[in-house]
Amino acid sequence: MSESKNFEHLMIEYNEEGNYAVVLLNRPNKLNALNNHTLEEIADALAALEVDPRARCVVLRGTRDFTKKPAFSAGADLSERGFPDLDRDNLRHQSHAMYRRHKCYNQIEKFPKPLIAAVDGYALGGGFELVLVCDIVIASKRSTFGFPEIRRGIFPANGGTQRLVHHLGKYRVKEMMFFGEQYSAEKMHEWGIVSYLIDDNKFEEFVDEKASWLGGAPTNSLFVIKKAIDYGSQVPLDIGLQFEQMGYAINSTSRDVAEGVSAFLEKRKPEFQGK
Repeated sequence: MSESKNFEHLMIEYNEEGNYAVVLLNRPNKLNALNNHTLEEIADALAALEVDPRARCVVLRGTRDFTKKPAFSAGADLSERGFPDLDRDNLRHQSHAMYRRHKCYNQIEKFPKPLIAAVDGYALGGGFELVLVCDIVIASKRSTFGFPEIRRGIFPANGGTQRLVHHLGKYRVKEMMFFGEQYSAEKMHEWGIVSYLIDDNKFEEFVDEKASWLGGAPTNSLFVIKKAIDYGSQVPLDIGLQFEQMGYAINSTSRDVAEGVSAFLEKRKPEFQGK
């Protein structure tokens, strides 16, 4: 990593050789628990990386230097609940508080470049919901997932009840949320939430390999693929196919398309520039 930028609760590192950036949650003493400020920092960091040509892919992860146990994020920081300008006893204020948090998760989900969740350790509650707004999930075998909120009298309200049901169906999601149990990375891989399940000692190398590959891939093609899948899956097929047709037209003007075709015809490895 050649350069880093520090926020209050996170850091950004750049890997110039691999054309990707790493956003590290940096609250190791709290197992990278999420409060409102942390979520806003993640959204702000990604907004900056969206227009940064050095970051053609982004990895979101917990800090590598943990003080207690490894964690992507153990969920919401219950010691810092609420917004200081909102009344916790006012229902309308509390609905608006959730709107603000949803806005952060939505902004993260709409990040137009490939976003990898590199999960090593706990991904619980709001941390699990953070995983659900990423594109690719790489997990070490020692990782655990779950929604323990019910054990505190609350529930997964950062989009968890809505996003996860599209992946697993309502019966599995109700099981997870009703009982608040933790699930192994193996089970999440079996259920299709985890893209890659990796031995603990090979985790860092594998994350770098996949991020470097995406960082060197044709960025415009990845942009169109992500948009077509994320939005086309929300509409009827004939409308989704219109998205695909328009995406094809947009991508056809990319310099990387010309490079990819030329490299194929010339029997050489393409050198994509992300343009």
